[in-house]
Amino acid sequence: MTKSTQHLDKLTTAGLLVAVGIVFGDIGTSPLYTYRAIIEDRSVTETLALGGASAIFWTLTFQTTLKYVLITLRADNNGEGGIFSLYALIRRYARWLLFPAIAGGSFLIADSIITPPISVSSAIEGLLPIYPDLPTVPIVLAVLLGLFLVQQAGTNRLGKAFGPIMTVWFTMIGLLGVVHIVQNPAVVRALNPYYAYELIVHYPEGFWLLGGVFLCSTGAEALYSDMGHVGRRNVQVSWVYVKLCLILCYLGQAACI
Repeated sequence: MTKSTQHLDKLTTAGLLVAVGIVFGDIGTSPLYTYRAIIEDRSVTETLALGGASAIFWTLTFQTTLKYVLITLRADNNGEGGIFSLYALIRRYARWLLFPAIAGGSFLIADSIITPPISVSSAIEGLLPIYPDLPTVPIVLAVLLGLFLVQQAGTNRLGKAFGPIMTVWFTMIGLLGVVHIVQNPAVVRALNPYYAYELIVHYPEGFWLLGGVFLCSTGAEALYSDMGHVGRRNVQVSWVYVKLCLILCYLGQAACI
């Protein structure tokens, strides 16, 4: 292990806090809109509710946990992660994958454009039932402008500032999920992949609902791209708690609807 990569496997409390603060922002706010994208104006059935939760659980398991946390985080380029670091590795060792890497970089740029406004606007829209005349667009623009301006403070400072906030957020959505799960404990059946299969195969146009399901992994690439800032081990360990809270939240939403 070179000196430039020694920090990747260093596990610290401060590192965990920074990881929670800067790495999981997008994927942590995905419960605000993922289920809404699946349900839309459809009538809620057991197949839709449990199938949606099941598909979300297995997407987070295979797409985020297996692909990113267990496999992709091992592909660092001198301690740095992200699609552009991966692109550099591919140019060096596997040029035949050059065009997929270019496509991945394009997807990253597109995701960076659409994810912040989706996350912020979904949060602000949650206030509309209480304040129906709320000027959503100006508030979203102001929040985004403020976030981009404070990024100049640096990753470490932002992580320490947002770490406690995001920890409270994940704890809150996890506990709210538990409240609804206790009221309808049968919803844990959604962990069975059979319900995801039922949704995709037997529910009308169920396959196309996967477009909404995959929103649950929005921002998962940040686990890899921010690896150089917070370290591989800090991302992997903090993901255990983050994923638990997300699963509890999604199960709670299924139980609620």
